[in-house]
Amino acid sequence: MGEAPAFFVDHLENGYTNGFGVKSEPKNRDTSVQIGDRSFVIGGNHEGNPLFLGVQIHDKITNKCSSPTVLGTGPKPCKGYSAIVLPKGRILVIKKGSASDDSIWFLEVDTPFIREQKKLLGREVVAWSKGVRGNAEKPIVISGPSGVGKGTLISMLMKEFPSMFGFSVSHTTRAPRCMEKNGVHYHFTDKTVMEKEIKDGKFLEFASVHGNLYGTSIESVEVVTDSGKRCILDIDVQGARSVKASSLDAIFIFVCPPSMKELEDRLRARGTETEEQIQKRLRNAEAEIKAGKSSGIFEHILYNDNLEECYKNLKNLLGINDLAPVNGVEAVEGIDLPKEHTVTKMDDKILIQETGEGTKNKMIVLDLSSINGGAPGRTRGIVLDTVKSS
Repeated sequence: MGEAPAFFVDHLENGYTNGFGVKSEPKNRDTSVQIGDRSFVIGGNHEGNPLFLGVQIHDKITNKCSSPTVLGTGPKPCKGYSAIVLPKGRILVIKKGSASDDSIWFLEVDTPFIREQKKLLGREVVAWSKGVRGNAEKPIVISGPSGVGKGTLISMLMKEFPSMFGFSVSHTTRAPRCMEKNGVHYHFTDKTVMEKEIKDGKFLEFASVHGNLYGTSIESVEVVTDSGKRCILDIDVQGARSVKASSLDAIFIFVCPPSMKELEDRLRARGTETEEQIQKRLRNAEAEIKAGKSSGIFEHILYNDNLEECYKNLKNLLGINDLAPVNGVEAVEGIDLPKEHTVTKMDDKILIQETGEGTKNKMIVLDLSSINGGAPGRTRGIVLDTVKSS
């Protein structure tokens, strides 16, 4: 690896400060990372919940500790951590003895997302983001009034390219109906739980319908992306506005009818609604079309005057043609770390050296130079290599 300077990041259980702002506390298994006049103490659990790792902030000037609002889905506590300060307001947290899909995390403490949330909430905020290998295609947000044919267009995409696209499973607080399965049709959840998760910034969009909450969680979109598929979100303009305001980097497409007369004819041809329902849908459609065209949310507007032609235009927008019908993104692989290891940082690379009895001198190199995304979703773009260390 040459003679470039590197610094050592101590493990939790060793219990001393290494001079680079990383301190370990052997009694309560917390690790403290100093940035400026503040220390971020990582360890324990979050708000008494043993399933989530806790974070506290210690201010050196006032000598006071505070518990920030923690956004995103965080890691579970484990027996040891290494913490490394990264540029752009991030702390890399490497868990010891954890599963391959739960070993690398980023704690954001001063990113643009965090600064924006601080302004909105008026208090201290941090956010977790799981680190994963490789990159992903952008999710697709498709909106349009009822009867415009967006459901048919999505079905055509799913049928022709089943390995390329997937739907996120929405959450709801209503009770399951006959034949509905949890995790398949919806994630059925308690209202107090969903309200807490909305408050914690875990939802891209949500709405209250007849006293029940419905929404799309960030995790449900990321799970589809982790599988190597592009996630499709079929949501209304208000939901699209919420997604646009989030940190999710997506493609926004609005589908319009050729005219209101054509839309009315399509709704009547269904034969499933009363006159009152048709008139209500037409009023809502007129408002949605106006918002879809003028809101600045949607980069692309498709006119569905001919289904086959509209479908062809949709595929062109998504970069799909007859020459490249196969998804170029693979499912996310986990990062297997040795149970016993030390961690050093060298420029944009993190060197994880295997230690302990029976070691094979294996070193894992994490290249973070191309990471992208971030809280409250995944941080992608980690490149992994395994080398023999001398």
